[in-house]
Amino acid sequence: MTGRAVQLRRTARFAADLYGGRARAVIDVHVRHNEFARLSAVGDGDPYPIYDRIRAAGPFVTTPSGHLASADHAICKEVLRGRRFGVEPEGAPRPEPAFDRSFLTRNPPDHTRLRRLVAPALSARRLADFTAMLESTVGRLLDDAAGAGTFDLMPALAEPLPVAVINRLLGIPADEGALLATYGETLGGAASGFRSLRHARDVMVAARALTRLFEDIIERRRAEPGDDLISVLLAAEGDGDAELRAVELVPLCRMLLIAGFETTVNLLGNAVNALLDHPEQWSALVADPALAGAAVKESLRFDPPVQRTGRVSFDDTEIAGQAIRRGQWVNVLIGGANRDPAVFRDPAVFDLARDDGYDHLAFSSGIHRCVGRPIAELEGTVALRMLAERMPELRRAGAARMRAMPMVRGPLSLPVTF
Repeated sequence: MTGRAVQLRRTARFAADLYGGRARAVIDVHVRHNEFARLSAVGDGDPYPIYDRIRAAGPFVTTPSGHLASADHAICKEVLRGRRFGVEPEGAPRPEPAFDRSFLTRNPPDHTRLRRLVAPALSARRLADFTAMLESTVGRLLDDAAGAGTFDLMPALAEPLPVAVINRLLGIPADEGALLATYGETLGGAASGFRSLRHARDVMVAARALTRLFEDIIERRRAEPGDDLISVLLAAEGDGDAELRAVELVPLCRMLLIAGFETTVNLLGNAVNALLDHPEQWSALVADPALAGAAVKESLRFDPPVQRTGRVSFDDTEIAGQAIRRGQWVNVLIGGANRDPAVFRDPAVFDLARDDGYDHLAFSSGIHRCVGRPIAELEGTVALRMLAERMPELRRAGAARMRAMPMVRGPLSLPVTF
């Protein structure tokens, strides 16, 4: 069989799986009325009534594929913290290099080893190194936006801000950083799966281009080390138990790019979207910009960027009376857990004065708690504080356009004026 024939056969099989899955999803929603399937099909709609129905149905619901899902906060937290739950089955083969998400999809000991290499650069102790840069960047972006009067908050502020942070962290020139962000956004958009054959092709093209660009940056840094994280990681290369394997460096950089970009872009978009939906809360922030940190925390609880994650059980076990088989996945519905009335008073109310929001799961929990949480929170805090100070009359200039769910939630477009 010729190479072209093999490729055509693979494409046909992929297309059959893709569109066959869509047909099954329609049946699951409209014939079987499966609430988890409804959640996956919600698109750019409101997922929170579906989370409420899932939570009301009991501790767990069964997915169409025979796995489990929960919007119960206590159960979600137990699964995320459980040492006998992992992000991949025990003994799972390495993922395809183009889709290797480094320690996000690794269990200990690899997860522990890789996370320890990057954690110092992202810790709360390093925040002072970023604060002045963030204030300067936000100020420049708001100056540019002010000249237009009416602008889209996403490309004007929410998207370029995390790109600047990632560039600083990895020591990447601004022009290459913008290109990396474009590729990373394409790959991040595939977290929930491929939408079409064309989407799959675009993702593969972006994955190869991103790999080549990182390889070039890494080789330049290998020749001329700097004070950036890539240079630190290169210094940690080796075969020892605590060292970084050479083949792990590009996936690690790619993960930092995609995770850092997607989380912060949608954190900022969701926060401003919620504040504009609740004018009294925006007024409170304008009156006291020091509430920006509280606004970030409440936005993460109220409308988190990452809406779900998954854990697979290593053993036959039981939680809340539900038997869980070895190898069975539990979908942790973060968006639903963050509005569990057993934990949060009036959970559907967006309230900057809330005193029970600290236990949100927007950054996960347990050993996989987001390593970039301190910097993401700082980015959001600086941006919201300066937005309230510089544009106190901020208001909508059109309807927000939301991205399709189910994994990541946030605005694609958020027109505003001031």
